[in-house]
Amino acid sequence: MKEALKRVLSAMEAKKALDIVVLDISEIASFANHFVICSGDNQRQIQAIADEVQTQLRQLQLRPNHVEGYRNAEWVLLDYVDTVVHVFSKNARSYYDLERLWRDARRVEPRKAPQPRRRKAGA
Repeated sequence: MKEALKRVLSAMEAKKALDIVVLDISEIASFANHFVICSGDNQRQIQAIADEVQTQLRQLQLRPNHVEGYRNAEWVLLDYVDTVVHVFSKNARSYYDLERLWRDARRVEPRKAPQPRRRKAGA
């Protein structure tokens, strides 16, 4: 996984995002490589997740091309071109059901980030 994607996941986990899903859409869409989808319990948490994602990616000199839905915080979309972040309320996530809409996308296990190789003892 790219560093930006790792930072997005780290930000979501730091703000206790629920049901994090990573979809690799690179084979079926030309506008992005990944959708990262999560839910929050309330408007404040949804905004906090979106804020933390932006803070983490700003450290990599990345700023979203587009932000949508922040004020109402039912569905916040952060478009980083290669990675599109969706932070939903539970009701909005169920209603829009992006996982079903993009069911042909490959799911990426968020916890399976590449690990550095360990050196053998005495090497």
